[in-house]
Amino acid sequence: MTNAIYTDRLAALRSRMEATDTDLVALGPSTHMAWLSGVNPHGDERPVMLLVGREAEGFLMPSLNADSARQMTELPFFPWKDDEGPAKALSDLLDHVGVADMTDPSIVIDETMRADFAFRLTDAIPTQYRRFTDDTVGLLRSRKDASEIAAIKAAHLLNDQAVKIAFDSLREGMTERELQDIIRTHYKANGATPEFTIIGFGANGAFPHHHTGDTKLTANTAVLIDTGCRLNGYPSDMTRSGFFGTPSAEYEKVFETVELAVQAALKAAKPGVRAQEIDAAARDAITAAGYGELFLHRTGHGLGVDVHEPPYITATSDVVLEAGNVFSIEPGIYLAGEYGVRLEEIVVLTDDGNAVFSELSRDMKTAPC
Repeated sequence: MTNAIYTDRLAALRSRMEATDTDLVALGPSTHMAWLSGVNPHGDERPVMLLVGREAEGFLMPSLNADSARQMTELPFFPWKDDEGPAKALSDLLDHVGVADMTDPSIVIDETMRADFAFRLTDAIPTQYRRFTDDTVGLLRSRKDASEIAAIKAAHLLNDQAVKIAFDSLREGMTERELQDIIRTHYKANGATPEFTIIGFGANGAFPHHHTGDTKLTANTAVLIDTGCRLNGYPSDMTRSGFFGTPSAEYEKVFETVELAVQAALKAAKPGVRAQEIDAAARDAITAAGYGELFLHRTGHGLGVDVHEPPYITATSDVVLEAGNVFSIEPGIYLAGEYGVRLEEIVVLTDDGNAVFSELSRDMKTAPC
């Protein structure tokens, strides 16, 4: 990302601060900080914060890390040394950003910030008006720009290749871990880093968050692959379910039901709808087929700098979605002791609908023994 992008993001944040009557946004070492400033400092017990006021901003930064962090930004630093502590530097920074003498300023605190950092800040600024980042940094991050969409697309095209190679590599006697290695080797060979890889053979696929292990593949076994890589700072995430051998009639029915749920959710996904409407579309399709109690989780989650971030596509979310939102649609049916089927797409909302990032078919039901 260029410095111009971070300048634009900071300006957009200030517009949101004005619209929400916010006096201060305080971010810890987190993806919020990295998204806004390009700075992703080492995080430990030494307090680090980026404070953004209405007209000024600056970093509270341990001197130990300041020189390294300065290579990433031109924003001002308020460094502190171990033998003096952060209190004076924080006080100077609060004065710099214009909130030191305010009575009851409205402040936003990074929900991922360490509790001791947050308490240090709130002790320094006693106020009754505190909230998290949902309507400021979080909201801005949920609206992906063209450069972010392009990066997410590239990561998904690489993911498509890895998953296709994985299904083509299935052989009797291989372990889940061996298949995981095939996927991760492809990521690394193409300039990406593995983000996560879940391989579930047979009954292991019925655990939505199975830990890939040493289970061996046998003939006529269901295979679930949920995997993602990180390329140029942005991740991919995709699940495909298939079968090694000849699937049973029941498996075919379960697979087709999940596919119908994906299609229903895709049809519902457009600007102006509430997240719960997309969840309901997927859930209703599975319930109508008699598997409602076996759909064990939400329909989706947002994806951006983080693999999981707002908006969340749940039965209780009344968030109104808008163009630029990126999130997963991933219904599943899980038959304990037998197999699981989950199909996942990451979509971006467009002005009149949505676009799917992956170009890999969801129909991976059969693979030769």
